Amino acid sequence: MEVRASHGDRAAFTALMTMTKADLYRFVRRYVGDESEAHDVLQEAYAAAWLAIRRYDPARPFDVWLRSIAINKCRDWGRKRTVRRVVRGVMGLDTPEAAAIGADLPTPETRIDDHRRVAALQRALVDLPDTLKVPLLLATLDGRSHAEVATILGITPKAVETRIARARDKLAAVLRTGGDTGH
Repeated sequence: MEVRASHGDRAAFTALMTMTKADLYRFVRRYVGDESEAHDVLQEAYAAAWLAIRRYDPARPFDVWLRSIAINKCRDWGRKRTVRRVVRGVMGLDTPEAAAIGADLPTPETRIDDHRRVAALQRALVDLPDTLKVPLLLATLDGRSHAEVATILGITPKAVETRIARARDKLAAVLRTGGDTGH
Protein backbone atom coordinates (compact mmCIF):
# COMPACT_ATOMS: atom_id res chain seq x y z
CA MET A 1 0.00 0.00 0.00
CA GLU A 2 2.87 2.39 0.86
CA VAL A 3 4.41 1.85 -2.59
CA ARG A 4 1.12 2.62 -4.32
CA ALA A 5 0.68 5.73 -2.19
CA SER A 6 4.22 6.88 -2.98
CA HIS A 7 3.26 6.81 -6.67
CA GLY A 8 0.32 9.13 -6.03
CA ASP A 9 -2.46 6.59 -5.51
CA ARG A 10 -5.05 8.55 -3.51
CA ALA A 11 -6.99 5.46 -2.44
CA ALA A 12 -3.82 3.89 -1.00
CA PHE A 13 -2.94 7.12 0.79
CA THR A 14 -6.49 7.39 2.16
CA ALA A 15 -6.24 3.83 3.46
CA LEU A 16 -2.93 4.68 5.16
CA MET A 17 -4.55 7.75 6.70
CA THR A 18 -7.38 5.62 8.04
CA MET A 19 -4.92 3.14 9.56
CA THR A 20 -2.77 5.83 11.23
CA LYS A 21 -5.32 8.49 12.18
CA ALA A 22 -6.24 7.39 15.72
CA ASP A 23 -2.66 6.92 16.93
CA LEU A 24 -1.42 10.07 15.24
CA TYR A 25 -4.31 12.11 16.64
CA ARG A 26 -3.55 10.92 20.19
CA PHE A 27 0.07 11.98 19.76
CA VAL A 28 -0.81 15.41 18.33
CA ARG A 29 -3.55 15.96 20.95
CA ARG A 30 -1.08 15.35 23.77
CA TYR A 31 1.45 17.61 22.11
CA VAL A 32 -0.77 20.64 21.55
CA GLY A 33 -3.10 20.15 24.51
CA ASP A 34 -6.27 21.24 22.73
CA GLU A 35 -8.75 19.02 20.90
CA SER A 36 -9.73 21.38 18.09
CA GLU A 37 -6.14 22.58 17.59
CA ALA A 38 -5.06 18.93 17.42
CA HIS A 39 -7.54 18.26 14.62
CA ASP A 40 -6.16 21.23 12.70
CA VAL A 41 -2.55 20.14 13.20
CA LEU A 42 -3.46 16.58 12.18
CA GLN A 43 -5.07 17.84 8.97
CA GLU A 44 -1.98 19.93 8.24
CA ALA A 45 0.23 16.88 8.78
CA TYR A 46 -1.78 14.74 6.36
CA ALA A 47 -1.90 17.54 3.79
CA ALA A 48 1.87 17.97 4.03
CA ALA A 49 2.34 14.19 3.75
CA TRP A 50 0.21 14.07 0.61
CA LEU A 51 2.17 16.94 -0.93
CA ALA A 52 5.44 15.16 -0.11
CA ILE A 53 4.27 11.61 -0.85
CA ARG A 54 6.44 11.23 -3.96
CA ARG A 55 9.50 11.83 -1.77
CA TYR A 56 8.50 9.05 0.62
CA ASP A 57 10.87 6.08 0.55
CA PRO A 58 8.80 2.87 0.84
CA ALA A 59 11.82 1.14 2.37
CA ARG A 60 11.25 3.31 5.45
CA PRO A 61 8.25 2.60 7.72
CA PHE A 62 5.35 4.84 6.72
CA ASP A 63 4.32 5.59 10.29
CA VAL A 64 7.85 6.80 11.14
CA TRP A 65 7.87 9.09 8.09
CA LEU A 66 4.38 10.39 8.88
CA ARG A 67 5.24 10.88 12.55
CA SER A 68 8.21 13.05 11.54
CA ILE A 69 5.91 15.26 9.49
CA ALA A 70 3.42 15.47 12.38
CA ILE A 71 6.21 16.43 14.79
CA ASN A 72 7.23 19.25 12.48
CA LYS A 73 3.63 20.45 12.24
CA CYS A 74 3.38 20.36 16.05
CA ARG A 75 6.55 22.43 16.27
CA ASP A 76 5.12 24.91 13.77
CA TRP A 77 2.00 25.13 15.92
CA GLY A 78 4.19 25.81 18.97
CA ARG A 79 5.99 28.65 17.22
CA LYS A 80 2.67 30.19 16.17
CA ARG A 81 1.43 29.84 19.75
CA THR A 82 4.48 31.71 21.03
CA VAL A 83 3.82 34.52 18.58
CA ARG A 84 0.17 34.68 19.69
CA ARG A 85 1.28 34.94 23.34
CA VAL A 86 3.60 37.83 22.53
CA VAL A 87 0.87 39.62 20.58
CA ARG A 88 -1.64 39.08 23.38
CA GLY A 89 0.84 40.46 25.91
CA VAL A 90 1.57 43.53 23.80
CA MET A 91 -2.11 44.21 23.22
CA GLY A 92 -2.98 43.81 26.91
CA LEU A 93 -5.03 40.70 26.30
CA ASP A 94 -3.10 38.60 28.79
CA THR A 95 -5.38 39.46 31.68
CA PRO A 96 -7.25 36.72 33.55
CA GLU A 97 -10.51 38.09 32.16
CA ALA A 98 -9.29 37.82 28.57
CA ALA A 99 -7.85 34.37 29.18
CA ALA A 100 -11.20 33.18 30.57
CA ILE A 101 -13.03 33.98 27.32
CA GLY A 102 -13.83 30.70 25.64
CA ALA A 103 -12.52 28.68 28.57
CA ASP A 104 -14.13 25.34 29.35
CA LEU A 105 -17.08 25.39 31.72
CA PRO A 106 -16.20 24.24 35.23
CA THR A 107 -16.56 20.57 36.04
CA PRO A 108 -18.93 19.43 38.81
CA GLU A 109 -17.89 20.58 42.28
CA THR A 110 -16.62 17.21 43.37
CA ARG A 111 -14.13 17.09 40.47
CA ILE A 112 -12.74 20.63 40.49
CA ASP A 113 -9.44 19.73 42.16
CA ASP A 114 -8.85 16.81 39.81
CA HIS A 115 -9.75 18.98 36.85
CA ARG A 116 -7.29 21.67 37.95
CA ARG A 117 -4.47 19.18 38.41
CA VAL A 118 -5.11 17.58 35.02
CA ALA A 119 -5.30 21.00 33.38
CA ALA A 120 -2.07 22.10 35.05
CA LEU A 121 -0.37 18.90 33.99
CA GLN A 122 -1.62 19.34 30.42
CA ARG A 123 -0.32 22.93 30.36
CA ALA A 124 3.00 21.74 31.71
CA LEU A 125 3.14 19.06 29.02
CA VAL A 126 2.37 21.58 26.30
CA ASP A 127 5.00 23.94 27.72
CA LEU A 128 7.75 21.31 27.79
CA PRO A 129 10.51 22.03 25.29
CA ASP A 130 10.27 19.90 22.13
CA THR A 131 13.48 18.10 23.04
CA LEU A 132 11.72 16.68 26.11
CA LYS A 133 8.09 16.54 24.97
CA VAL A 134 8.50 14.60 21.73
CA PRO A 135 10.50 11.67 23.17
CA LEU A 136 8.12 11.44 26.15
CA LEU A 137 5.02 11.33 23.94
CA LEU A 138 6.51 8.88 21.46
CA ALA A 139 7.56 6.50 24.24
CA THR A 140 4.62 6.79 26.64
CA LEU A 141 1.67 7.56 24.39
CA ASP A 142 2.75 5.60 21.32
CA GLY A 143 4.45 2.85 23.30
CA ARG A 144 7.58 3.04 21.17
CA SER A 145 10.88 1.71 22.41
CA HIS A 146 13.78 4.05 23.12
CA ALA A 147 15.49 2.62 20.03
CA GLU A 148 12.48 3.47 17.85
CA VAL A 149 12.24 6.98 19.30
CA ALA A 150 15.97 7.42 18.73
CA THR A 151 15.54 6.44 15.08
CA ILE A 152 12.63 8.83 14.57
CA LEU A 153 14.47 11.74 16.19
CA GLY A 154 17.97 10.94 14.95
CA ILE A 155 19.48 10.74 18.45
CA THR A 156 20.90 7.93 20.59
CA PRO A 157 18.71 5.69 22.76
CA LYS A 158 20.61 6.99 25.81
CA ALA A 159 19.68 10.56 24.84
CA VAL A 160 16.04 9.43 24.57
CA GLU A 161 16.22 7.90 28.04
CA THR A 162 17.74 11.07 29.50
CA ARG A 163 15.18 13.35 27.85
CA ILE A 164 12.27 11.23 29.03
CA ALA A 165 13.60 11.26 32.58
CA ARG A 166 13.96 15.05 32.50
CA ALA A 167 10.45 15.45 31.10
CA ARG A 168 9.01 13.24 33.83
CA ASP A 169 10.91 15.18 36.49
CA LYS A 170 9.48 18.47 35.22
CA LEU A 171 5.94 17.09 35.14
CA ALA A 172 6.32 15.57 38.61
CA ALA A 173 7.41 18.97 39.91
CA VAL A 174 4.16 20.46 38.60
CA LEU A 175 2.16 17.86 40.52
CA ARG A 176 4.19 18.47 43.70
CA THR A 177 3.55 22.21 43.51
CA GLY A 178 -0.17 21.67 43.17
CA GLY A 179 -0.30 22.53 39.49
CA ASP A 180 1.33 25.95 39.69
CA THR A 181 2.99 26.33 36.28
CA GLY A 182 3.42 30.06 36.48
CA HIS A 183 0.43 30.79 34.21
